Amino acid sequence: MSQTGPGRKLGRKTGARIALLRSLSTALIRHEQIQTTFAKAKECARMTDHLISVSKKGDLSARRSVARDIKDAEVLSKLFDVLATRYQSRVGGYTQVYRLQNRQGDNAPMALVKLIA
Repeated sequence: MSQTGPGRKLGRKTGARIALLRSLSTALIRHEQIQTTFAKAKECARMTDHLISVSKKGDLSARRSVARDIKDAEVLSKLFDVLATRYQSRVGGYTQVYRLQNRQGDNAPMALVKLIA
């Protein structure tokens, strides 16, 4: 994972947590909005903001750095071609996290993560 600093452990070991955040970030970039639990949403938004910031550089080093986390070639090209140009003039804050109603089965707090248009 290309992000440093403390984050939520999400009740998982390191490898599982990194895989989870990579797949959530890939889904968020592909669909531009996802619904998940609130803790996962905040970590996913944090990672996706970092990936977009790196992709705005647009050079080979940035592409390789992002490709460590985003394995899907279609999503990677969307990140560099579409999203990097969309947010070129924006300094940060590319995602928004909205609280939703708690999940029916286990009462877990849910959230919607969206890329800002």
